[in-house]
Amino acid sequence: MGKDLRNWNPDDEAFWDSTGKSIATRNLWISIPSLLSGFAVWLYWGIITVQMLNLGFDFAKSDLFTLGAIAGLTGATLRIPSTFFIRIAGGRNTIVFTTALLMIPAIGAGIALQNPDTPLWKFQVLALLSGIGGGNFASSMSNISFFYPKKILGYALGMNAGLGNFGVTTMQIVIPLVMTFGIFGGDPMILEQASGTLVGKIEAGTETYIHNAGYVWLILLLPLAILGWFGMNNIRDEHVSPDIPNPIGAFAVMTGMLLIGLITAAFGLWLMLPATEGGLPVSGVGLSKWLVLPIVIILTVVLLKMIPGAVGKNLTHQYRIFKNKHTWAMTVIYIMTFGSFIGYSAALPLTIKVVFGFQHVMGPDGVMMHDTVNAAGPSALMWAWMGPFIGALIRPIGGMLADKLGGARVTQWISVVMVGSALGLAYILQQAYASATPETYFVPFMGLFLVLFAATGLGNGSTFRTIAIVFDKEQTGPVLGWTSAIAAYGAFIIPKVFGEQMGAGTPEYALYGFAVFYTVCIAINWWFYMRPGAYVKNP
Repeated sequence: MGKDLRNWNPDDEAFWDSTGKSIATRNLWISIPSLLSGFAVWLYWGIITVQMLNLGFDFAKSDLFTLGAIAGLTGATLRIPSTFFIRIAGGRNTIVFTTALLMIPAIGAGIALQNPDTPLWKFQVLALLSGIGGGNFASSMSNISFFYPKKILGYALGMNAGLGNFGVTTMQIVIPLVMTFGIFGGDPMILEQASGTLVGKIEAGTETYIHNAGYVWLILLLPLAILGWFGMNNIRDEHVSPDIPNPIGAFAVMTGMLLIGLITAAFGLWLMLPATEGGLPVSGVGLSKWLVLPIVIILTVVLLKMIPGAVGKNLTHQYRIFKNKHTWAMTVIYIMTFGSFIGYSAALPLTIKVVFGFQHVMGPDGVMMHDTVNAAGPSALMWAWMGPFIGALIRPIGGMLADKLGGARVTQWISVVMVGSALGLAYILQQAYASATPETYFVPFMGLFLVLFAATGLGNGSTFRTIAIVFDKEQTGPVLGWTSAIAAYGAFIIPKVFGEQMGAGTPEYALYGFAVFYTVCIAINWWFYMRPGAYVKNP
């Protein structure tokens, strides 16, 4: 329990049956709830912002969309350094430290949400810090990839990622419920608009403890940090973590690498701020997000490489993955699957609230004049959890199907489904946004979104299978981390695009754009892994 491991060889069946399986299983089942907590803290702004609207916090809807987008950008950027943590700091050290760090944004959110006059910038800083939870996915997946034999790696990674992704669903169910009573004390606020939970509607005028949305995660985070310290292991073999420092040294190295990610993410946000807004100067440059993301990614990779000493040499060794063409093919494909899952998870609650919770009055030129509250609109807090629930639940099944049928084949099937679902959703959103009774379109909207979430979940599992087969054991972990890092920018792009298109009154354009991207991914998957003479046939 907690000791470092040497001569770890899970592909040796005798070793696996006698020793390896029980150790790997223990590490997996501590990893899963730790990852679940990371997802919850990373993406809870999607639910918190809905309740902030219901409580009358004095922020524009577009500003509230930016909180989820900021967390998304930071979480994705922090996955880049997190990709390389396992070899540098060890699996046990990494999971314990990054899980414990989540207490900072959780406590901060609990404090800030107790005051409706808290300025927007404080919430933006907390959203930036909550991105730590998003970064944890890369290190968690890389760590688990070393514990299991290749023959069941699709299953193991699917379980870790799929059940870890349940943090989104868990958060979307738990937060509305814990806001209904004063479990952590503090003064309640009064709902100005009706809200809801999984079990029913909550009327306006009800007392609500919104600060519980931050504090509640301490119930998991504190015992998980302790459990990880005593129950997880570092693997000290050459192909995993050969030269890790003592725990304090490991924590210091990870802190420095995370700070680089936080700084580059903050720099990217500054680059996107407009130079002027409403005629007033703003300390930004106003660059397009499509230019800023490559800048942030490249800057993060370069700055990490400049770290002196053993860390820089270690990163040079791991950066060999960038010379492999399959790294780039799988990065694009994984953006389609996981990027869509995480982006839609972040955007869905507020999308439901904005599209169906208001009646949008359009002028004769098609420009929105104003909107009014739609009393018949569905509660986002009652419905938004379903999509991430299905996407996470089905993810291990995607891994098992891919183990039997081949990863690329399953990916190709779900890609076609994603294109069709996105096009259908685009049409429904267009009709609902312009309707005086948008709630009449909610059932087909949710139905197609659930299909889309299911497809992303299956695809997440199938891409893990492909990566596990295409890359050798040493590169599999870093590639899993890298692809998940770039795909996680979906948690920034999708809320950002939805927010922009909502403001323009054309939410359907967002889905049309995503459908085009999915079509490109179909072509890439076919060329690399499905066509006659493919580089690796249906891995």
